[in-house]
Amino acid sequence: MNGISRLDIKQLRILSALLKLKNVSDVARKMGLTQQAISEQLRKLRDLFDDRLFIRQGNTMVATPKAIALEKPVNQILTQVEALLIPKQFTPSSYKGVFTISATDYAIAALLPQLLEITRREAPGLKLIIRDFASDNVNQLISAGELDLLISFPEFIPANLIYDTLFEEQHICIAGKNTVFSTSTLSLAEVAAHPQLVVSASRANLRGSHDQWFADKGYARNIVMSVPGFSFVPDLLCSTDLIAFYPSRLLPNAKVKQLEVELLPPPFKVIAAWHPRSNNSDIHQWLIAQLKRI
Repeated sequence: MNGISRLDIKQLRILSALLKLKNVSDVARKMGLTQQAISEQLRKLRDLFDDRLFIRQGNTMVATPKAIALEKPVNQILTQVEALLIPKQFTPSSYKGVFTISATDYAIAALLPQLLEITRREAPGLKLIIRDFASDNVNQLISAGELDLLISFPEFIPANLIYDTLFEEQHICIAGKNTVFSTSTLSLAEVAAHPQLVVSASRANLRGSHDQWFADKGYARNIVMSVPGFSFVPDLLCSTDLIAFYPSRLLPNAKVKQLEVELLPPPFKVIAAWHPRSNNSDIHQWLIAQLKRI
């Protein structure tokens, strides 16, 4: 067995205390041990360093030159070990690192401009990488450490991740700014029958997030077009007669207008999610707090 494996922190504390107090009884009292336990550890230290370390003269333990030479490095080691157990105060201004966020195009538009403004002002050493949200392999990526944070909707987040709700959002019905309707307030039947555009980020199909809500009301939606992100919607509505349900935080937009409808679909949650291993990460918690402020 090599030397380092035979040495523990308790022995270093005893050596340091003996150098300071020069009395076995005082050291035992200070450390809450018996004199016999102190003597046994001293025996092990003598064997480890191949030196007597202390010579008894009456009630005093006189240090040998070897023990005196060990005092400074031993105290440095103990100070460094103690420092490991002291929680470091997290300060965004001194943080340096790279943080990767996977976000839907909605989150990129609604949250990230304000988040970037905050990080540039309060955490200039933080570098952000923003990736598209890929629901099919997001669990694999975050488990592998390639992603640090997800900003999305609850239905797209794997059950094994931890998440916090940032806010609730409401879809409202919109159309191109020049589209004309015969009534000022549209019934659900009129909305369902009108040609609609939906955003389908996770699957390329003609299905929308509110299909079941319409079905529960007794209506089938007339979906004629699907796009992969919200950023496409205003331009497409402006040049067609289509309508769409669109997050309120992305408005106003000069190309579209809000339609009055008799009933809106339920609000939905926008969440931030992370791997359990990052639950106590200071930078994670700070960034989530900033997102919630936004």
